[in-house]
Amino acid sequence: MAADPNALSDRALSIFAFAAYHHLISGQPIASVVRRDGSGHHADPEGAAEVETRGLATLSDDEITFTEPGVAFVEKTVAAIRQASGR
Repeated sequence: MAADPNALSDRALSIFAFAAYHHLISGQPIASVVRRDGSGHHADPEGAAEVETRGLATLSDDEITFTEPGVAFVEKTVAAIRQASGR
């Protein structure tokens, strides 16, 4: 299946919002985020499954690794946040 970021659910968008947060804090492109941190924090399971089904990421037990289109969507999300602030 070709990667498809169109009409993502809010649960799936939360995965990209988390990645965008890390991009904005670090100033570095983000290729993966933690799925489960071992301290009780975890990505939404339905959102993680959706981004995988849409071809935007692959999942392991502890990590969400973005595909090339997924990385591009993280960048698009960061750009939208900056644009919303007038930058």
